[in-house]
Amino acid sequence: MKKRKRVDFLHKRYMGLDVGNKTIGVAVSDLLLLTAQGITTVKRKGIKTDLKELEDIMSEYGVEKTIVGLPKNMNNTLGPQGEKVLKFVEKFKEKFPEMEVVMVDERLSTVSAERALIGGDVRREKRKDLIDKVAATYILQSYLDKERGERVE
Repeated sequence: MKKRKRVDFLHKRYMGLDVGNKTIGVAVSDLLLLTAQGITTVKRKGIKTDLKELEDIMSEYGVEKTIVGLPKNMNNTLGPQGEKVLKFVEKFKEKFPEMEVVMVDERLSTVSAERALIGGDVRREKRKDLIDKVAATYILQSYLDKERGERVE
């Protein structure tokens, strides 16, 4: 992986994560906290390596808040994947205690991401590479939209 340089921003950004068993989709907001852009998919290699890659991204983009998708069942209960995400978030908070972490319901984010990619005529092989990054974008964008609505009221 290439070395990322640190950039100081006047404003901070938010980062969205779609945490899976094999990959972590990553999105970041623009400086005005209006839009989310998918930036990468981290291939999971182990918690220390995963957190180091995320640390590099947070440093490069000046991230001040992390939004993590929490997969829930349709009846609002947590399943095995939800439990895994909670364990990941525990480790994330231990490593970055100063980082604000917000958990959001991510039901159907992957389904929405896949529909968008299919609608965009993206080939099946390419969709596999993009799906987590797009799902992270959906997670972050829905949070930004909700927060902006609260700020405007």
